[in-house]
Parts: sequence; structure tokens; C-alpha cells
Amino acid sequence: MAAEPPMSELNQQAPGYYRMMLGKLRITAVSDGTVTVPLDKLLTHISPQELQRRMAAEAMTSQAETSINAFVIDNGQQRILVDAGAGDLFGHKGGHLLDNLAAAGYPANTIDAVLLTHIHADHSGGVSRAGKLAFPNAMVYVDKRDADFWLNPNNANKVEASQRHTFAESAQTIGPVAAANRLKTFTAPATLLNSIHAMAGAGHTPGSVIYRVESEGQTLMLWGDIIHAKAVQLPDPQVAIHFDVNQQQAIDTRKRVLAKAAGQGAWVAAAHIAFPGLGHVMRDGQGYRWVAANYTTQLAP
Repeated sequence: MAAEPPMSELNQQAPGYYRMMLGKLRITAVSDGTVTVPLDKLLTHISPQELQRRMAAEAMTSQAETSINAFVIDNGQQRILVDAGAGDLFGHKGGHLLDNLAAAGYPANTIDAVLLTHIHADHSGGVSRAGKLAFPNAMVYVDKRDADFWLNPNNANKVEASQRHTFAESAQTIGPVAAANRLKTFTAPATLLNSIHAMAGAGHTPGSVIYRVESEGQTLMLWGDIIHAKAVQLPDPQVAIHFDVNQQQAIDTRKRVLAKAAGQGAWVAAAHIAFPGLGHVMRDGQGYRWVAANYTTQLAP
């Protein structure tokens, strides 16, 4: 009889990556891990009863296990990573991005650029690990409004007390990138790397952006924190979260982005919808619903 693998292996998922083709672009979703988010304490503009009902409709509770997804855009000449996971900041719950990138065939030293949707622990925390650059050959891009806000501790009194840890975390993780002259800022709307469009999406943070890529008539929108709770915020985009620096602006941005995604029939790569976070947004009554990508192994003709 073959020896049983150790229990530690039996408790692990397969390496967290999934690929799809967008025209001639290879898009790879890569998992940084999952973290439990107490939606009952964080969501606003929704009653406890309605929150429970919405979550139960998807066989979930308000203590929702939430994916942390990043994405690689590979055009054959450049490997561009969108968001960098939590790095060292979430303990074992995050920080799996580098291992999963390597398993997907993208070792960290082969990444040419990192595009941040915004500065928050689970999106920007992985740009450095223990003070060293996680992607030594990559430039890290972020909207100037986020860099100016989160890298200046004098702004701490402009956010809720529960958000102030982001200033120290930003200094810890983005500081080494800036010190190495690897941080490049832009102001959305902007076109980056000749083909990726950054669209302004302020509200969740001052410099949140949505990236858009196109190939062969297909469009992909890559967003960070437009959605935290799919079961709740898609049918009711008015629901906000305490992580938002400006909740009303975040609501307005969510409505605009969801309408655009649904109206254009675009693919969406979402940071916090269950891995791999690839799918479409469809109109559903007064709100929207998520249609996950149909699983495929057909990546080449």
C-alpha cells in the first residue's frame, strides 16, 4: 500500500492559478490566499436582516471567506502583474502570491511591471517582503493621489481610526520600492505600457483605479475593491464598507463601473470575488449579478 501523504499536504489546495485567453493576451489569475471578513461589522447602508438574507441566498454567512486575487497580463513580450497581495501583512492567510506565481510559470524575477489598483494591505503589501523588493526587475505603478495620500502620515486624521494602520503598512511595504527608485506614479485617466488604460475610480481610496485591456475585440476590466461582498453589493450597489475613505464617492464609482461592465459585456477580473475572480457582470432588475467564467482547458487553437 502506498504511503499516505502528510496531513499538511492533504490540507492544501492545488497551486492557485487559472488561465484564460483575452484575444492574444494570456490572462492568469493568481491567488494570494483567503481571509475572513466580518461583513456584519463592516458593511453600511444595509440592515442585519437583509445582510443575512443576501448571504444565505448564496449559502454563506456574514463571516465571509474572501479571496485575494491578483492577475498577470502576458502579451508575449511583457509580464504585467495587477496587484501584489498582502505579502507579510496577513500572516498565513495571505502572502501566497509568490509561490503561486512560480507554480504558474511566472517567478517573481520575471515580472516586468506591477500595477496597483490602490494602496491597501491586501493589494500593495506584497510589493516587498521583509524590506526587500519582491519583484526585483519590476517598476511598480500607482496613481499619484494614492501615493501622496498613504505615504504621508499627516493624512492620518482624514480617515477612520480603523484605517490608520495603512500609513505604517505603506511605509513598511512601499517605502523600500520608493527608496530603490522603482515606484512610478501616474494620474488617471492614463495609458500605461502602451496598451493598458487606467481609469479613475476614486472613493474607496483617493487614487483607486480600474485597469482596462483590449485584444482582438475583447475587453477586460481589472478592479480592486469595487466589490467586497458579491452577494450584497452587486444586487445593491448602494451598500458601502468602512474600508472606503469616501463612502458616497465609492458608491458612485461602483454604480458607474458596474453599469459600464454590464453595458459593454466586458470581462471582469475582480480582486475579491471567489477565485479566480474572472467573469461578467449582468444586469438583474435594479441591480446586477455575477456570471463566473466557464471553466476551460482550451487556451490555444
